[in-house]
Amino acid sequence: MDINLLSPHRLDRLRELVADATRIVICCHKSPDGDALGSSLAWAEYLHSQGKDATVVVPDAYPDFLQWLPNAEGIIRYDKYPERAAGLLSAADLIFCLDFNTTSRVGDMQAVLDASPAQKILFDHHLSPDIKTVMRVSEKKLSSTSEIVFRIVWQLGAFDAMSKQFAICLYCGMMTDTGAFTYNSSDAEIYYIISQLLTKKFDKDLIYRKVYNNYSASCIRMRGYMMYEKLQVFPNEHAAYFTITKDDMARFQFVKGDAEGLVNEPLRIKKMRMSISLREDSEKENLVWVSLRSVGPWHCNKIAETFFNGGGHPNAAGGHLHCTIQEAEKIARDAIQHFAKINDPLPKS
Repeated sequence: MDINLLSPHRLDRLRELVADATRIVICCHKSPDGDALGSSLAWAEYLHSQGKDATVVVPDAYPDFLQWLPNAEGIIRYDKYPERAAGLLSAADLIFCLDFNTTSRVGDMQAVLDASPAQKILFDHHLSPDIKTVMRVSEKKLSSTSEIVFRIVWQLGAFDAMSKQFAICLYCGMMTDTGAFTYNSSDAEIYYIISQLLTKKFDKDLIYRKVYNNYSASCIRMRGYMMYEKLQVFPNEHAAYFTITKDDMARFQFVKGDAEGLVNEPLRIKKMRMSISLREDSEKENLVWVSLRSVGPWHCNKIAETFFNGGGHPNAAGGHLHCTIQEAEKIARDAIQHFAKINDPLPKS
């Protein structure tokens, strides 16, 4: 099976850029998820195997259920160690930008990243990249950035030398960015890649449990409360939304990651096509984070662009609003009405 991504010329150019670099930084988007961290840590291992000094720098905290990832202890958080992270970015001569398409997605780290004189290389699978780079590997049809990293390492002929830890990071990234292979995961190449990763002899079921069966009791209660008390369902529009307020977070001792995947739950309702999560920022006033999910041909990324200052993949998107949670609810209701209008009559599923 041919899984190569790069032309021979671009592959040689990538080798050349890595060979010439002495100080390399790998960075990913704000609120790193499994794909952002998994791809970054795996690519760092490849660079280390080539004798390179490479450091993973992330904008802020990542969920507890990803703390176990191999070599995560070496990650530098910008929000926690701003001077050290800024120093690494400023001194770098090569920066790999993984799993984000625009520098605004690194949050407070944007100014430092933009100001770095380093050459930049992008590995990403989101739409409309606009980062100034010397090389861009942007593959919007692929499942994840972790899949991109695997394909590149494979094409470089380095996979056999990679460790079990490398495979664990990439498997976790591919798994989490496809909802445990329940969406955006129908291409045969994905399962060929998984079959190759599994030759490194890791326990894929254990990875699933570490990610998805790792919540606190208060988190489980919070998730049940959201679905029982807060869920607003619009049967005629085949959509739903729910809100998570600061009071909710305080009541259930919310920690980062507790709402991970919760936006998918309403899609388990029969004939449901789109789900929206509205979550107040825990610190800033009048800032609401929005997650959208949809199924099949009912795309939510245009809804994210039109109503929520965001965007994303056809069935998984996000955004934000600068308003109160009550105002955000009104916008969500308007978005749902628009979603129903543009999908009426509904296409066949």
